[in-house]
Amino acid sequence: MIRYQHVLLVLVLCLFATAGYSQDIQRFNPDTIKTIQLDSVVNIRAKRLSVETFIQAVTTDTSFYKAFRLMKKYNFTAENRIFTYDKKNKVEGRIYRKIRHYNTKPVKMEYLAKEDAGKLFKKNGKYELYTLEMFDYIFMNAYKSEYSDATFSGGKEGGNAGYKDKLKTLIFSPGKPVKGLPFIGSKTEIFSANMRQYYDYSFYSGMYLDSIPVYIFKVVVKPDLSSWTKDGLMIKQLVTTFDKRNLEILGRSVDMKYSNMLFDFDVQMNIEMSNFDDVKLPTKITYQGNWNVPFKKEERASFLIVHKDYTLGKEK
Repeated sequence: MIRYQHVLLVLVLCLFATAGYSQDIQRFNPDTIKTIQLDSVVNIRAKRLSVETFIQAVTTDTSFYKAFRLMKKYNFTAENRIFTYDKKNKVEGRIYRKIRHYNTKPVKMEYLAKEDAGKLFKKNGKYELYTLEMFDYIFMNAYKSEYSDATFSGGKEGGNAGYKDKLKTLIFSPGKPVKGLPFIGSKTEIFSANMRQYYDYSFYSGMYLDSIPVYIFKVVVKPDLSSWTKDGLMIKQLVTTFDKRNLEILGRSVDMKYSNMLFDFDVQMNIEMSNFDDVKLPTKITYQGNWNVPFKKEERASFLIVHKDYTLGKEK
């Protein structure tokens, strides 16, 4: 039987994906910072670009991962807002964290604000939702120490450590198969010869943060497919934002929905980067999702993470 952690790994921590695209879940929308303005469909001949150009860039890019590795060299402020919901999409719990991360050694963090409200914890002090546990694992650990290869690789630390390599593939190498995820692993191969018959690939010209010229590469399920075929496709949409000047990735969003006898989920996620002194660093991450696994509590949550005020050098 599929492991509980397998499903959560796909949902909660695919986590690293352009803003402004609609979300199906009608409740708090965490993606409130609009950063992309679309211009027009790109003239392929004039630009000498093709769909293959962008597929190659998506599947071979390493700059996206590098941006997270570089966070450890900077002081920055992280502002995190998290909401959990009941079955009627009424807010059950709220978490707010404002943290200053320092690049001094040993690396440390300072809480500037910390607020919890509602139903968040079990009697033993652990989070009610696995979504929140994994949020803490990725982000709070990163603020305490640093992003590193160890953060996203297998190891002996804790029961979920063996799933980190799968997580790394999902986040930083979309389109590649994820080994060891039953019923799901091959469904991530949206650029394979077999899967291309189900997707439309297009790209547009646009402006990011009102100043950076970008290409928006969009992969979306074909509208004329049968309902049965659409239901069998896990990734409904993948959007990647490229800096026109160097084709480096500035943002990535993913919309996933899937259901079978073992689980069902409906998730949208997004991540964006910005340049600080010509260095690309993460600035915004959002998650909006529902998922359900038999014999476990249904999880409904959304969060908005903003990283800002990046500086180099020591701070008091």
